[in-house]
Amino acid sequence: MTELETTQERTPAVPAWEYADAPESKDVVRLQDRYGLFIGGEFVEPKSGTYMATIDPSTEEVLAEVPEAGPEDVELVVAAAREAFDSRWRDLPGKERAKYLYRIARVLQERAREFAVLESMNGGKPIKESRDIDLPLAAAHFFYYAGWADKLDYAFPGRSAKPIGVAGQVIPWNFPMLMAAWKLAPALAAGNTTVLKPAETTPLTALLLAEVIQQAELPPGVVNVITGAGETGAALVAADVDKVAFTGSTEVGKQIRRTIAGSHKRLTLELGGKAANIVFEDSPLDQAVEGIVNGIFFNQGHVCCAGSRLLVQEPIFEPLLEKLKARLQTLRVGDPLDKNTDIGAINSRAQLSKIEELVAVGVEEGAEIYQPVCDLPERGFWFRPTLFTGVSQSHRIAREEIFGPVLSILTFRTPEEAVEKANNTPYGLSAGVWTEKGSRVLWMAERLKAGVVWANTFNRFDPSSPFGGYKESGFGREGGLHGLEPYVELVP
Repeated sequence: MTELETTQERTPAVPAWEYADAPESKDVVRLQDRYGLFIGGEFVEPKSGTYMATIDPSTEEVLAEVPEAGPEDVELVVAAAREAFDSRWRDLPGKERAKYLYRIARVLQERAREFAVLESMNGGKPIKESRDIDLPLAAAHFFYYAGWADKLDYAFPGRSAKPIGVAGQVIPWNFPMLMAAWKLAPALAAGNTTVLKPAETTPLTALLLAEVIQQAELPPGVVNVITGAGETGAALVAADVDKVAFTGSTEVGKQIRRTIAGSHKRLTLELGGKAANIVFEDSPLDQAVEGIVNGIFFNQGHVCCAGSRLLVQEPIFEPLLEKLKARLQTLRVGDPLDKNTDIGAINSRAQLSKIEELVAVGVEEGAEIYQPVCDLPERGFWFRPTLFTGVSQSHRIAREEIFGPVLSILTFRTPEEAVEKANNTPYGLSAGVWTEKGSRVLWMAERLKAGVVWANTFNRFDPSSPFGGYKESGFGREGGLHGLEPYVELVP
């Protein structure tokens, strides 16, 4: 036996590296069997007398029962918010309002682990996203708008900013805690009182936030939280509120606009999207692949601004696709409370059915599907990360918002063609551009019909930066100074 042969025989096989389970403990969360409505600074039983179960989508286990607020409950909560606005909050100096916002922000930081675990349990998103993105950003929004509370006299030169009254705020299930912060922080900083209505599938962090409101000792009635299904939200929109803020589907947004048309109520809508993520041939491919994965598979694709349409310049289509498929093989789908999980559970059975339906339509229409091999848990709502190639602009998967981990890939030859394809949608929320040329980024951003355009990144948020869309993606902005405008009346 030669020395080379001996060496080869002794060389051990390369082991298959596997992540060990790294579960986050649920012990930090103390769930109640049944919750109440948070009205006037207290948890009270609903006048409707009805409750509904809220579950963990990764196991389908019931976590708790929450009230289903009826018309009488909505009338009561709006009256409590109105009384607090007139007697306690409207005339409170800005520096005093700021103290309460700072308290909320600090308590959120102190209880961040508790909130993150509950957010993942009730919503299905990976704990590393709840822990590292949702909660830090939520606290940052309260810190940011606390800074504005005593500076409203300087925010809008030549005009004085006055609070408008009671705000009815309806938030979605994809970012329950973060959306609550986006809505509450500017409203409170401007001197308004609020009625917050979380989504029916993810009410628990909003109810935990109500405990934080108590802990921060906000005056009773300044922040109120009611739970329920779509009927509760519709009742709140139709109630005696001065401002309606809604984040959710375009279909519901249209219904809300019809409901309040002709009334005195102000309205902001942050609705659906079908964002184009555009990759030019000069972009760094490995960086772009990470941005593509973050753009569509972050939060299981449950993101209104998700980069669900990938536009790739033809010369790099094949190498980019190869790298993207290889990257998908490394994504871990499973327990949301495992710190190694990349893609958690789909939020509900209804949403999973919608994703499955549109994916089936994509196959029927002739697009080529790719899904990595991975084992899915037996219980819960799960869907593998999915790519479609051979997609045309007429395909439903390229036109309709799937709101799941599904990416449609198209190609283009010139920047002009990329702009035309990117803008060929009724939505206008976001877009991404990947290129080494700064001049091309600016040229594209000027022509893309999207409220937010990211350059060589995706899904990047900051409290000081306004976010929102136009066309069927809604109107109004949240974040930054722009986020204050919907909550103030500007007078000379």
